[in-house]
Amino acid sequence: DVGDRGDRARIVEETVQGLGKIDLLVNNAGIAPKVRLDILETTEESFDYVLGTNLKAQYFITQDVAKRMIEWKREGVVESPRIVFITSISAYAGSRNRTEYCISKAGASMTAMSYAMRLAEEGIPVFEIRPGLTQTDMVEKVKEKYDRLISEGVVPQRRWGYPEDVAKVVRAIGRGDLDFSTGEVIEVAGGYFLKEL
Repeated sequence: DVGDRGDRARIVEETVQGLGKIDLLVNNAGIAPKVRLDILETTEESFDYVLGTNLKAQYFITQDVAKRMIEWKREGVVESPRIVFITSISAYAGSRNRTEYCISKAGASMTAMSYAMRLAEEGIPVFEIRPGLTQTDMVEKVKEKYDRLISEGVVPQRRWGYPEDVAKVVRAIGRGDLDFSTGEVIEVAGGYFLKEL
């Protein structure tokens, strides 16, 4: 459970013990509210649950790993470490009935930018990937609604995204294809952000 401080520390420590270093940190843990409630009905428990994993965990696991990456880079253990935050188009596309999710993604977006600013001088690029409507278990309950929206053109490429679409971007970052960039927001959303009058 990355929302738990002890589990986060254990995950990082076990990874370092097993691999000796971390070249690429991908903050990919994400959860939705257990029940989608109107903003006027959202509970503190749901708010804490979602933000604990989607925002707090990413913030502090990155803090732990970034400190290590700085040291490893100075010692020559890691040549080009990189950090990726997987957020969502929900970082800027609001929702009345899962507001805590949108807030968590907007916060993760700002977290990515803040780490990019701090780590640029250390030579550690930080990226934010914003998936759009992506076929995962998380959208299963609202798939029909999203199928309709996609067919109506809310996604200009008129198809669902797939986890593989996001993985290709992570792979390019991990290979170092974008090393003279940092703080970049890369949308993997089929053109969702395009607005036409």
